[in-house]
Amino acid sequence: MLLSPDAVAQQVDVAIQSSPYLVGRRLRFEMKDGHVVLQGCVGSYFQKQMAQEAVRRIDGVERIENQLEVLWPGDPLFSSAS
Repeated sequence: MLLSPDAVAQQVDVAIQSSPYLVGRRLRFEMKDGHVVLQGCVGSYFQKQMAQEAVRRIDGVERIENQLEVLWPGDPLFSSAS
């Protein structure tokens, strides 16, 4: 059964929000025609990959563009991004 674009977007949002690796991160995404663009800042390359993995298996997601930035704790933008 094909999901509506709104249903797929809701599943993407839930997957990101419920990932234990992304707690406290304010990530955004855009979605159009099965193409998901992840945006925001994370604290490690591992978290960047886990965000992508969180949405990879969702039915209706055909392509992921991971634009997440990795900011280290010493970076002045780090505290404002979390």
